[in-house]
Amino acid sequence: MTDHDVAQDPDERRLSTREAADRLGVKPETVYAYVSRGQLTSRREPGGRGSTFDAREVDALARRGGRREPSGAGSELAVRTGITLIDRDHCYFRGVDTSQLAAHHSYEEVAEWLWTGEMRRGIRFTAPHDALTAARRAVDALPAHTGPMDRLQVAVIAAAAADPLRFDLSERAVLDTARTLIPTLVAALPRRAAGRPLAQGGAEEVGAGWAGDERAGDERAASGRAAGGLGAAEQAAPGQGAAGQAAPGRGSAGHAAPGQAAAELGTGGRGAAEPGAAEKPAPELGAEDGPLAPRLWSRLTSEPADPPSLRVLDAALVLLIDHDLAASTLAVRVAASARAHPYAIVSAGFGALDGALHGAASGLAHRMLLEVLDRGSAAAVVADHLRAGRRVPGLGHPLYPGEDPRARALFALLEDVPRARPALQAARDVITTTARHKEWHANVDLALAVLTVATGMPAEAGETIFAVARTAGWIAHALEEYDEPPLRMRPSGQYSGPRPPQPLP
Repeated sequence: MTDHDVAQDPDERRLSTREAADRLGVKPETVYAYVSRGQLTSRREPGGRGSTFDAREVDALARRGGRREPSGAGSELAVRTGITLIDRDHCYFRGVDTSQLAAHHSYEEVAEWLWTGEMRRGIRFTAPHDALTAARRAVDALPAHTGPMDRLQVAVIAAAAADPLRFDLSERAVLDTARTLIPTLVAALPRRAAGRPLAQGGAEEVGAGWAGDERAGDERAASGRAAGGLGAAEQAAPGQGAAGQAAPGRGSAGHAAPGQAAAELGTGGRGAAEPGAAEKPAPELGAEDGPLAPRLWSRLTSEPADPPSLRVLDAALVLLIDHDLAASTLAVRVAASARAHPYAIVSAGFGALDGALHGAASGLAHRMLLEVLDRGSAAAVVADHLRAGRRVPGLGHPLYPGEDPRARALFALLEDVPRARPALQAARDVITTTARHKEWHANVDLALAVLTVATGMPAEAGETIFAVARTAGWIAHALEEYDEPPLRMRPSGQYSGPRPPQPLP
């Protein structure tokens, strides 16, 4: 469409070519291409030197198609999102520094805030009985050697099959699904006993101080919720919650808001009630209605939990919620664009995360740290990687020229974990040794490896933490995508095969 010379309506807001390009996230040349294709209308102002564009029309185009700009390496899809910003070695969720969020709020609190904009102190996510039963039965049927990522993928499919309302994509329904799916995934993983998973229905003890007969306790809590909506915190002794916290009154702030029946409230996040709760024995820390981090801990290691280690795990969950459009997140948005239900979008995320170049990176760093500790020095280990032409695991990130801010935050918390000192020193040895040859900085995979090595977790534990944490971010992206026009994630292919006509084979 060509430019038009018309008088400007004083009430109409106009943008310059540069302003329109910035708003669309494209080059000025692309703006003119939109005009030629009839997707934008431009006009020249009397006495003006350039074209102007209607701000509302520009915004509508941005909403319809996101931002698409060809890059030097090919066609790169960019999507407008209000969730995560990565800027100058900092990561922000909705404009708030993620390190500050991890320092002051729990995983559940940050997830709820990211989804709804409301920071609900002490919120707890609990698994519904039907979904948890289906997920556990499916996971229990897998071979004993099955890894946690395979278990999570099976659990999300089983939970979906148990939810006949999963195709309801209203915001309220999606939020209810999110609040129940995450704890279902965690609870479907078997607890670990002395270096191996404990069968879900077993009554053995899980390591030092962890309670056995997990299934019986969970089913009592689940049946209580099914009967009267009461979680463990409300079934405990009068005036006491599951972790020794004061139980909220049914008509008070402890009562879940409409559409949030599966999210139970405690008395506070990291600030108020957590110190008292953290001093309770390990079985209460791992209660299925308590904070998510202790519940996940018992699925990752048989070693007893201590408050500093749990703080690191909870902070890791917060920091890993989202990280812009990673491969798994893009897969999620494509599925959401096709109006897949929340369970299906999480399955899409798990599928991409299972790739060797995405979720498995922390396991490589874990094995490297074990080798450094075994050999007593990082020099030979780093040399082996460089000699083989491999990158040193846990170092470097394309989005951060300096140190990954998530690693920086976790390293600071790991300083307060006495048992982490050898692994932390090994990581520093790797960083220092590599710095003589390459300017690579620590990324979050190295920090996760320090946590997993120090606490007796297996090499795949970092990927499990990543998967559980990122589920909240995927839900946030799905909520954004559900508000966009459907099937907009449909790039055009560039055919490179033989030109027709070709003979019939």
